[in-house]
Amino acid sequence: MALDAATREQLLETVRRFVREKCVPMEAMVAEDDCIPDGMLAEMRALGLFGLSIPLEYGGLGLTMEEEALVVIELCHTSPAFRSAIGTNVGIGSQGMVMFGTDAQKQEWLPRLASGEVIASFALTEPGAGSDAASLRTTAIRDGEVYVVNGTKRYITNADRAGMFTLLARTDPRKKGASGISAFIVPADIKGIGIGKPEKKMGQQGAHICDVIFEDARVPADLRLGEEGEGFKLAMRVLDRGRLHISSVCVGVAERLIGEAVAYAQDREQFGRKIAEFQLIQAMLADSKTEAYAARSMLIDAARKYDTGQSVTMEAACAKYFASEMVGRVADRTVQIFGGAGYVAGYGIERFYRDVRIFRIYEGTSQVQQLVIAKNLLKGCA
Repeated sequence: MALDAATREQLLETVRRFVREKCVPMEAMVAEDDCIPDGMLAEMRALGLFGLSIPLEYGGLGLTMEEEALVVIELCHTSPAFRSAIGTNVGIGSQGMVMFGTDAQKQEWLPRLASGEVIASFALTEPGAGSDAASLRTTAIRDGEVYVVNGTKRYITNADRAGMFTLLARTDPRKKGASGISAFIVPADIKGIGIGKPEKKMGQQGAHICDVIFEDARVPADLRLGEEGEGFKLAMRVLDRGRLHISSVCVGVAERLIGEAVAYAQDREQFGRKIAEFQLIQAMLADSKTEAYAARSMLIDAARKYDTGQSVTMEAACAKYFASEMVGRVADRTVQIFGGAGYVAGYGIERFYRDVRIFRIYEGTSQVQQLVIAKNLLKGCA
């Protein structure tokens, strides 16, 4: 059930103030230390941010997709590393359980995810399987009342803090492609799970990704999500919502960058005039605002359709494709408007420039989104 207008605005204003008063002043420190302080994470838990999408009966806020998008836009007026801290709990780490979990699984895990007591990770990508998710090689072989899991997952967000993994693994090695893949809830303390060192990345310091290695990890059979062979279907359904979530992130960061560019252009002087008076600067600002507004409009339209139960596979792909490409262009223009100041670390613009590059890759690359859009068009789903 959607929030009433007053409650929704109160929630958005609370997040807005938290971002501007607490997160923005800490951006440089988080990037330098590659860590979000425990005190900040505690405040995010207290605000309910870890449970945005988790139903009320399990301790979450139970927001609609549209409401979640609006909250995430506000949250992403700061470094996207802060959003990454909650992102897997809100999205791909929990939604498979919301959609496919048993009552017992939901009762056990969702309240702990909603409170932030447990951090979730989504373990799909492998050294040889990313965009081609159906080619994954990690196996989960039934042995009585357990599945024995072996394989390596790569670039797994929040893996070093995770209390549980939503794992995609091949339960029937004889079946190639998607049909032999199943999904599991895997507690992180099960024997046989190893976590690699956090990768050194281009951007988003403070948000960690690691390898996860399974060596004869024995996962109870009652932690399988859905039936055997339904794992790929789960992943695709989760990714529809996840792509809208990432679109929200892109819109929020773009709006932050546009605000920074406008403020700088109105302050910086060259040739005896504020650079905001120059038409070519105005053109870059106008292009950025137009594209950000278009992305926001696409996102909200798709989110509203999602909330009415419509299939939005194509719309989610369109929104994610456009929004992730858009924020890259906005970041590039912002660096250009700042000039040399945009290239050095002091203003933080070069950090955002690096941060946003990943959005065109995860939750499906831009090229995968193009394929999804084209496939749906050719099926007559326009």
